[in-house]
Amino acid sequence: MENINDLDKVISGSEKQMSRGWVWDDTRAFLAVARRGTLSGAASELNLGIATLSRRIERLEGALKLPLFVRQQSGYQLTEEGAGLVEKAEALEAAAAAFTSGVSAQAQMTGKVRLATAENLATGLILPALPEFRRQYPGIAIELLTDITTVNLHRRDADLAVRMVKPERGNVTFRRLGTLGYGLYSSPDYAAQRDTNPDSGDYDTDAFITWSERQSHLPAAQWVERILQGHEPALTTTSLSAQVVAAKAGLGLAVLPHFLALNAGLICIASDIGVDQSIYLVIQSDLTQSRRTRAVADFLVDLVRRNSIRLSG
Repeated sequence: MENINDLDKVISGSEKQMSRGWVWDDTRAFLAVARRGTLSGAASELNLGIATLSRRIERLEGALKLPLFVRQQSGYQLTEEGAGLVEKAEALEAAAAAFTSGVSAQAQMTGKVRLATAENLATGLILPALPEFRRQYPGIAIELLTDITTVNLHRRDADLAVRMVKPERGNVTFRRLGTLGYGLYSSPDYAAQRDTNPDSGDYDTDAFITWSERQSHLPAAQWVERILQGHEPALTTTSLSAQVVAAKAGLGLAVLPHFLALNAGLICIASDIGVDQSIYLVIQSDLTQSRRTRAVADFLVDLVRRNSIRLSG
C-alpha cells in the first residue's frame, strides 16, 4: 500500500508532464470508471471512445505502477490500491473545478458512499432521517444495500455497514453504537382474545409468526423454535416487514424490534425475551479517513444515539 502516495507525486509532477495533459485527463478517466463500473458507462459520461478511455486507464496504471482495476466480464472492479486512490483523485477533481470556476479549493464533498444495513433499520430509522443528511451534504450520493446476506465488506461490496453481528475478521474498523431491543408482539384484537395472562409465559394456545428455514439461525427464530417445541408455526416469512403486517392482521405472535412494532400499533405481550442485539458500525479500514465516508458514519452514530431509547425499547 506504500505506493498510494505516488498519486501525490503525479499530481505535483513537472511542468513537462502537465503540458502533456495526462495527469488530469487520465485521473478523470479513472474516476469515471470507478464510479460507473464499466468502460461503456464511463465513456458515455466523458464523451470518449472506449478504446481511448481504456488507453488512459492503462497509461495511469503504468505511471503509478499499480493495478487500479480488476477486469471482469461484468465490468471493472477497483483493486485495493485503486480504492485507496479514489479520494486523492477526487481531491484533484475538486481542485480542477475550483481552478476553472474561480472558487476556493475547499470544495464541497461529492461522490457516492455505499451503505449496507438490515431492511428494518433502513426503512424504520435511516431513510426517514436521510433528508436531513442530504441538506447538509447534497453532493454525497448514498447507495443503500439492504440484502445484507449477500453484502461482504471484505469483497468491497459496501464502504460501511450498520449491522447486528460483530465482525470477527477482515480489514475493517468497528464500534458498538447501541442496542436493538426485541419483544413479543400481537395485534390489539389478538391480545384481547388471549386467555393467558401476558406475564405468565404460557403460549400453548398461541399461534406464532416466525422466520423461514433459511433464517433459522436468527435469535428471534431460535426463540420461537424453543417455545413451539416441535409444533408448526402459523406462518413463516423471509422478511421482517411481512411479519409486522401479519401480526397486525391478527395471525399470531411475532418476535419484533420494539421500534418497528410500536410504530405499527402492535401490543407488547412480553418485553424482555433475551434476544436483544448489539448494533455495530463497520467501516473498511482504508476508508476511515475518507471525508465523505466519515460524514455518513458520523450521521449514523448521531442518529442511533438520538434514537437509543426508541431502539432499545
